[in-house]
Amino acid sequence: MSFQERKKKIVSAVNAAGSLSVFELSEKLSMSPATIRRDLNDISEEGLLIRTHGGAMKMDNPVLTSFADKSGANENNKETIGKMAADFVQDGDIIFLDCGSTVFKMCRHIKNRNGLKVITNSLPVLAELFDAPGISINLIGGEIDKQRRAVHGERAVQHIDQYQANKAFIGVDGISAEKGLTAHSEVEAMITSAFVRNADEILLLCDSSKIGKDSYFRFGSLALIHKLITDKDLGNQTTAALKEKGLDIVKG
Repeated sequence: MSFQERKKKIVSAVNAAGSLSVFELSEKLSMSPATIRRDLNDISEEGLLIRTHGGAMKMDNPVLTSFADKSGANENNKETIGKMAADFVQDGDIIFLDCGSTVFKMCRHIKNRNGLKVITNSLPVLAELFDAPGISINLIGGEIDKQRRAVHGERAVQHIDQYQANKAFIGVDGISAEKGLTAHSEVEAMITSAFVRNADEILLLCDSSKIGKDSYFRFGSLALIHKLITDKDLGNQTTAALKEKGLDIVKG
């Protein structure tokens, strides 16, 4: 049985039960505990289940993890955010661009910049900016995540740590006044954290559907972010709570 087939069975079983231990899954699906443990680690990194100490539990809201799926979610708001974010890019800047679908929306609005250096782990960003005459691209090295169309892993983090940027344009899977910045997996949080510590200014691009919500892995406080760029649908109460924490918010 292939991993994709096992994944469907495991996710279906956990979602139906709410939570299951490794041994319950092993018995239910006739798979070895070792295989279940290995698959659960991979499945949790995709954001399809939450890994627990002895097994897994279902996500309250199943997430869209592939780049193609994420690109189609909240499309209009992401376009607006991407265009606003591009206004903060100047000729001659050195910028980090992460693999988020909202960050990708910036690309067509910065193609006319001159002397711009882009450091990215995103294959779609590379493809979009490849022929822009005034832009040089530094593609981060490491292991390719085919589903996210991005480069991840320890090698990627080491690569990022060799560079310094004026600005980092990043996305997150969740942000709230209470919990700060959260991600679906430690893998993506590692990359985001590397961008943050190696840039002078951090600009977070996040549509309102992710704001006021928390994801699986908490990796940073709001104090790391210099500016939040979001859409007009962000509620006044949530906006006020974030501003109370000192966050500068730009709404489209």
